[in-house]
Amino acid sequence: MTLEITGTSQWQAWQDGVMPPVERVRDGLWSIPVPIPDNPLRYVLVYALESGDGIVLVDAGWPADVSWQALRGGLAEMGTAVENVKAVLVTHNHADHLGLAGRVREASGAYVALHTLDAAPLGQGLGTREQWRSDHLGHLVRNGMPDADATATVDAMNADLLFEAPRPDVLFQDGERIKLPDLDLRVVWTPGHSPGHSCFYEPGRRLMFSGDHVLPRITPAIGVYSRTVGDPLADFLVSLERLEQYDVEEVLPAHEYRFRRLDQRLAQMARHHTERLAETFAAVRAAPGATGWELAAHLEWSRPWSAFGVQQRRFALGETLAHLKLLAARQEITEHGSGPTRWYPAASR
Repeated sequence: MTLEITGTSQWQAWQDGVMPPVERVRDGLWSIPVPIPDNPLRYVLVYALESGDGIVLVDAGWPADVSWQALRGGLAEMGTAVENVKAVLVTHNHADHLGLAGRVREASGAYVALHTLDAAPLGQGLGTREQWRSDHLGHLVRNGMPDADATATVDAMNADLLFEAPRPDVLFQDGERIKLPDLDLRVVWTPGHSPGHSCFYEPGRRLMFSGDHVLPRITPAIGVYSRTVGDPLADFLVSLERLEQYDVEEVLPAHEYRFRRLDQRLAQMARHHTERLAETFAAVRAAPGATGWELAAHLEWSRPWSAFGVQQRRFALGETLAHLKLLAARQEITEHGSGPTRWYPAASR
């Protein structure tokens, strides 16, 4: 069986390249599209749940005035206002999810909640801006990106999104029950896209607020970057398996559109990465000693490598490195770190 699209208005808007409408999804549950300026994802779906005499948000949106106005307008369409928000539950620490949470807090006094692991790299955990820049440059050059490209890439990154990101008031953990008036949400830790990425499960209505972990059409970026710890792709694949145990009637993702048949989508995503791992291993066998940058340029992407901008190439490199790291953990390939890191089939070194 294939996925069943339940957010039909959202799906049609996606096809038409326009913003979807504000929607009442269930009694006391609304979906508010909040734009992400100059981004191919176009919007994040913020979910607003009625809780007692207030509102609980799942995610908040990108930190821009146009996004803020859209969020306020969506709440007004519900018959409420941002001043009535009591809590912002953030699926992960990326700017399109966490960015507006601080502004909501200032307007309403709401608390902002985030998984412990995603709170760690915010604020003082980043170090100084000079350290941050040096770390990124070193990572890119070490993985084969030419010096000029690495400098242009780091110069194009918006460090303010990290250094000025709002700090959470409340830290949650896997399995925690978030009890609010008229609501019962359970934290499901799903690392991979970020270390602390979490979904929220509502057992009474069998709803899964899936953040970026499970989307209906695309797979989230799973990458290795300058300060990545552990093996994010291995974590992500385990996280997909964890969701299989939940009885889910409908998935409410942070992008694109709502859908049913979570089991089918989980299988599709796992299969995608199995195929990508095989493709990456074949690329290493075809060019032993290639850097991550060289391998990324020769893998198949949704668009030609020549059409990628500097940030798209940075993300492509990060995703390639995530697959290389997992292949190395499986002892299928090895890396040699003298100068730029180079990759070899395990049997050839």
